[in-house]
Amino acid sequence: MSKTLASSAQHPIAGAFFKGIIWVFAKLPFTLNRRLGRALGWLLWQLPNSTKRTTQTNLAIAYPDLSRAARDDLAKKSLAQLGKTVTELGPLWLWPKQKLLPLIKEVRGLAQLEAGLAQGRGVIVLSPHLGAWELMGWYWSVQYGITSLYRPPRMASIETFMRTVRERAGAHLVPTDMSGVKALRRALKNQQIVGILPDQDPGASGGVIAPFFNQPANTMLLVAKLAQKAQCPVFYTFAERLAGAEGYRIHVMPALDEVSSGDEFVAAKALNQGVERALSICPSQYQWSYKRYKNVPGQKVY
Repeated sequence: MSKTLASSAQHPIAGAFFKGIIWVFAKLPFTLNRRLGRALGWLLWQLPNSTKRTTQTNLAIAYPDLSRAARDDLAKKSLAQLGKTVTELGPLWLWPKQKLLPLIKEVRGLAQLEAGLAQGRGVIVLSPHLGAWELMGWYWSVQYGITSLYRPPRMASIETFMRTVRERAGAHLVPTDMSGVKALRRALKNQQIVGILPDQDPGASGGVIAPFFNQPANTMLLVAKLAQKAQCPVFYTFAERLAGAEGYRIHVMPALDEVSSGDEFVAAKALNQGVERALSICPSQYQWSYKRYKNVPGQKVY
């Protein structure tokens, strides 16, 4: 059997295992879920692994003035948060609304978003990989409905499951191609909310090199193009994890006007500056393990 066929044959088993793990996470009391996530992060810190190395590399770029001890402390906390990102998929994906909503203790800046919607041109919400970023699509779908870009998982056997749980509250997921972009434009035209992960590498096309923490990073142009076309407000939004098992605080922050600039570099730079401003509120909760600087010509960071 070829490697490809062998891998494909294993996917149904791996998919069933993945769904089983998510189910277990959902059954745990929230306090225990958080503790388990922290334990997973502790293991990531203790054992040699690429996730830990990437985290340390990114933090050295972002905070060059911090001492090595301070950066290591931040890396350790970040990996603990990454562990929570994994275990909280159970509650965020499978808990009913009446059980999940009480975990949201505060929403800061909501009036700004509502004022943006009142303009009648739709709203773009940008959710970086910060805090409980999986919560944001669900929350906005519950409150207003949302259309978001969706990239299918590499493991095809879990795609239906992932779409079902992410769309269960009314979200509309669209593919990361031209049909998806057209769907986003229609949603804005219909005065709706669209959601985008602004710190995701756009790949070989659809981006421009712009600084992220003063390091060149491949940065998407989709936000600028959508905002220019719709002339709509743009906001950053993320769910900060509160201490212990208290829950979440959602933040809504207006983007810089330059995110819709016709100058691609200016728009991309402003997009990254907004992400930097958001994560400054809780830097340990940013997903520093993401290889943000990987697709820059002539640059090898990892």
